[in-house]
Amino acid sequence: MSKKKRWIGGALLLGLIALTMFLLLRDQPFSQMAEVLAGVKPGYIALGLGLMFLFVGSEAMCSKLILGRLGHALPYRRCLGFSFVGFYVSSITPSATGGQPAQVYYMSKNGVPAAHGALNMMLIAVCYQVTVLIYALIAAITQPGFIASMGVGMNLLLLYGALVMLALTAGMLCFMFLPNAARKLMGGLLNLGVKVRIIKDRAASQARLDGQMEEYRKGAECFRRNPGLAPVLMVLNFVQLTALFLIPFVVYKAFGLTGHSVFELVGAQALLTLATSSLPLPGAVGASEGGFVLSFALFFGTELVTPAVLVSRGISFYAFLALSGILTLVVHFTTKRRNAEKHLNAAGMTLEKKKSAVPAA
Repeated sequence: MSKKKRWIGGALLLGLIALTMFLLLRDQPFSQMAEVLAGVKPGYIALGLGLMFLFVGSEAMCSKLILGRLGHALPYRRCLGFSFVGFYVSSITPSATGGQPAQVYYMSKNGVPAAHGALNMMLIAVCYQVTVLIYALIAAITQPGFIASMGVGMNLLLLYGALVMLALTAGMLCFMFLPNAARKLMGGLLNLGVKVRIIKDRAASQARLDGQMEEYRKGAECFRRNPGLAPVLMVLNFVQLTALFLIPFVVYKAFGLTGHSVFELVGAQALLTLATSSLPLPGAVGASEGGFVLSFALFFGTELVTPAVLVSRGISFYAFLALSGILTLVVHFTTKRRNAEKHLNAAGMTLEKKKSAVPAA
């Protein structure tokens, strides 16, 4: 991602955060808010932060396993660094579009070919999206009353998120396991795009499509060669999403509340994530907070739901946005130093070879 895009994304994110905080806090007396937040149990906050480490760490383990199958035995801490880079860049780009390319870039700087890095991220994305859909489907089946209580606006947003996620997931799976059907379908869409003049250069679009098809073919081949890989990735994604979806329940307990089960709050967060994750907003800022207020008032009540969203999003997004930003700088400078050392060592070896090749006088 270019510096210009990073600055634009960062400015948009800061603007959204400022607007969101204004809308959330404009009717909240500061003294009352401070009193409520002072009563939050710190042990649960620590637990929530630990769950977020598990969230990021689970993706890192997925990368380690996939890259290992592709012949790159990277240490776990390096894969963890890639995941923190992904979290940070995803948070500052609309629809999290910059996270995966940033991870592929740093993987390539650490000896992983860009094609393998892209394949790694694609396999993780497929498993992640399938798991989100399964989680949300279970929540919708087991908690129909909660969906009814979300209101028309949130239900429309949930429907939008579900359709987008379902279309993306079905498309990715089709590209992987039904390549001929996918090629015919996409070829028809390309022809339609040319006719309505959305696509100006069909040859270039076809070349990009062929490249994507090849990546998905490699993904399917990787799963076929390693039949145990997909189930392990699904389990890791289940652990990752469970850690994320547990945050509202941890906050619920931090406020000393009772009466609702962990399954209710986890299911509610799964549905909220599905509803907001496809929106073209950096970090889903604004939509996530607004959706939380509308949806979780059922659990926290109207008086506590605003402090609750501040704590919940503080744990699951804002704190880790700051942490991942710092660690992204660490990854950047560490990678830069490591590559500089490699170049110096390579130059030294070349010089030694030249010296040894010079005949003695």
